Order: sequence, then C-alpha cells, then structure tokens
Amino acid sequence: MWQTYLQPTTLAETLQLLEQHAGAARLVAGGTDVLVELSRGIKPTATLIDLSRLEQLKYIRQHDGTIQIGGLATHNDVVAAAACVEGALPLAQACWEVGAPQIRTRGTVAGNLITASPANDTITPLLALDAAVVLASAAGERVVPLREFYLGVRRTVMQPGELLREIRLPALRTNQRGLFLKLGLRRAQAIAVINVAFVLTLDGDVVSAASITLGCLAPTIVHAPSAESFLVGRRLTEAVCARAGELACGDVRPIDDLRGSAGYRLATLASLVAHGLSRIAAGTQAEGWLSAPILLENGRHQPAGAAFDGTTIHATINGQPRQLISAHAKSLLDALRDDAGLTGTKEGCAEGECGACTVWLNGQAVMACLVPAPQAHNGTLTTIEGLADGDELHPLQAAFIKHAAVQCGYCIPGMLMAGAKLLEEEPHPDHAQAQVALSGNICRCTGYRKILDAVVDAGGAQ
Repeated sequence: MWQTYLQPTTLAETLQLLEQHAGAARLVAGGTDVLVELSRGIKPTATLIDLSRLEQLKYIRQHDGTIQIGGLATHNDVVAAAACVEGALPLAQACWEVGAPQIRTRGTVAGNLITASPANDTITPLLALDAAVVLASAAGERVVPLREFYLGVRRTVMQPGELLREIRLPALRTNQRGLFLKLGLRRAQAIAVINVAFVLTLDGDVVSAASITLGCLAPTIVHAPSAESFLVGRRLTEAVCARAGELACGDVRPIDDLRGSAGYRLATLASLVAHGLSRIAAGTQAEGWLSAPILLENGRHQPAGAAFDGTTIHATINGQPRQLISAHAKSLLDALRDDAGLTGTKEGCAEGECGACTVWLNGQAVMACLVPAPQAHNGTLTTIEGLADGDELHPLQAAFIKHAAVQCGYCIPGMLMAGAKLLEEEPHPDHAQAQVALSGNICRCTGYRKILDAVVDAGGAQ
C-alpha cells in the first residue's frame, strides 16, 4: 500500500518532513480512515508519515474556559475526559457513537474532522460548540474557525504541508445545555442517516441563544438558522419544540442515498429536533450517559524505545521477542499472518467493520487490519494464540466451550480478544457491558446469545 514509512518523534521533525515531501506524502495516526482508503486505492501514496509517536499532541486540557484537544486525542480520550463530559457533552456523546470500541481506541477526533464527510459524527457537535482548529506547518500556525474549515464534501481549507495540531472550543457555561443525537441503521458501527447537535443558552427557562447543527443533510454539516432564530426569546414548550423541528426542515435540502430517502430524513429531522429540545427543556440531556463507559483499553498506549527506522519491526508478541523483517509496507493483520505465522487472527472485511482481526496492541483492543504494521515497533502484542496461559485456557475460552458459543468459528478469535479485554477492564460485566464490548464484532452465523452469555459467565466465575 506504500513503500516508505516515516515515524518522526517531534512536531518540528514532522513539519519538516511534510515540507520536504511537498504534498506527496500522507499522514497517518489512528489509521481508521487512511488504511481503508489506501486499500481501496483512494488517494494512494508511496510515503506515509506516522504521527503516533508525537506524545506532545495527545492531550485534553481545559484553560480559562477553553477546552483544548490535541491532534492525537482519540474518541476514547474524549469519552473518558471529565472536562469534555462536563464542558462539551455533545462532543462526548458523539465520540461514544463513533464506530465500535476498537475504532474509538485509535481513531482521533482530528482525523474525523479532516476526513470532512457530512456524516462524520464529531463535526456536528464541534460546529455547534463554535470550535476552531489550529493548523500547523513549517511556516507557522493559523487558527481557523470550524465554520470556515469546510469547502464541500471531503474538502477543507487545509494546504499541503499542514497538519491539524489542536482543536479549541469554549466549554459550556452553567446557563448552557448541549446534546447530540444520531440516527443510524444499527446501534454500533453505523454511519449516520442524520445527526443533530444542540447548544442552547438559557435565561431562566427562556432561550437567549441557540445553535443547532445538522449532519447528513447537505454537502457539509450546516446550521438550522430558521429554527435557531425562532427559539430565541421563547420557552421550550411542546409546541415550540415541534415548530422548531418543522422550521429546521426548511433549512436543508437532503438527497436520497442508500441509508435513507430525502423524505425520510426530513420527517426524522423534525422529530429529532423536537425530541432533543424537549430533553434540554427537561434537563435530561445527559440521560443515559455511563459513569464508566467501556473503552477496551488499559495500560500504556505508546511503545517504549526508539521509533521505527524503516527496516525491521521489533515487537514482543505473545510474550516472545519477534522480528518482522519485510513487513514495513503491510497492515498489522497481514504482518501477523504472513510474517509472524500467527494465522488465528482472521481477515473478515479488511476495513474495520467485522472485528475478526481484533488483537491487543500496547493495552488496546484494535482492528489489526487498520493498523500500519510499523506502529507495533517496540510494542507489545497479544493475539488469540497468546490468550491462554500455556495449557490453561483463559476463563473466557473455557466459558465459550461451556456455552457452546461457537458455530463456524471464523469470528471467534476476535470475539475472544474483545471479550477478554472487557474482563480486564470490568471483571464482572453485565449483559449491557458485554454488548458494548462486542459491538464491533460480527458473527455471520448470528450466534450472539451464547457468546454474550459466555462473556457474562466468565466474569461471574472470576
């Protein structure tokens, strides 16, 4: 998919490489979009510049009422950050809706913004929250309001040689309430049919300012100006909420596509806007938020030791030091199967949809098909072959046998790796937590009931 793989360790070095390659290289961080594009031949490149070693970009901070999100902060980082849950709830809710746990462990919010799809979940709340992005290049930095960042579908104002260093947004004030809602065709791994974000400023129970943003209803995420202006000076009665929903439909011109017709989108939009405003009026915008969301990650995320030098990948795999000599231009999935000879990790979809290739990389459950192999350099990997302790099965493996939680068996390695990581995070999971943990794993035989029972039982046995 690429020939040259560069792994800088400082921002200055990265910006120099970007300038040196003059738009001919692509950046990769989580890889959840880039590797899919490269595998499909979209925007191919001979050179990848890997940002994953830039520790200085992995942060979430709050200062003087502003939340600052570094370019390497993941969706899980936002979900786990009190500053975001309290001061940017719509963003935290949107991050929780992105993909599945193995996607959220690696996918960055910055990457979601740069992809610039009108269906991307995090753009909608960040636009409602009046966020801005900091773009860095060898020539310096510039701050661009998010409302000026997008030029069209998958088009932004970013120039060759720039990277998104930071996202900035004002934290919600005590008189403000926010909410994100998404309609998808399933509860996980779903591209939005539509999504909506709200930020309302209240003077008592009267709306003094309103920001409502809409996704999947135009070439870019857009505001609903008619609904916003209508709400100002009004109380959020049932009739007012319903009328705002109707007005929002006049602010967009959706298209028909595979996920829904234009008519369906408009009917749903009216209902979603009215429902969201009613929740804000009742103060239940945070209803359903979990105090301890399932993340499927623990321990350090970045490997210790030197960065990849372009030749041999050194990694500890299932407790043993290994060298992968010819794997620098491969996904981690292909490197494990072809070069490490570990064929228990399966390829199902090769684009992060099925979870069959789930492994652990430096404490995170990840989709191996979306990880560039060099990101495992000096790291620690566990595959299905390393889950048991010698001849003693992992408790989850024993539970799968007990509950006959296997049909064709193809999905089972990924199911076990996701479920076992859950048991590390939550030793006694309930059924709902098991559902979240396995929401990124597809069983083509539809054998979920026994699989979920096995996960819950394994927790009860420990």
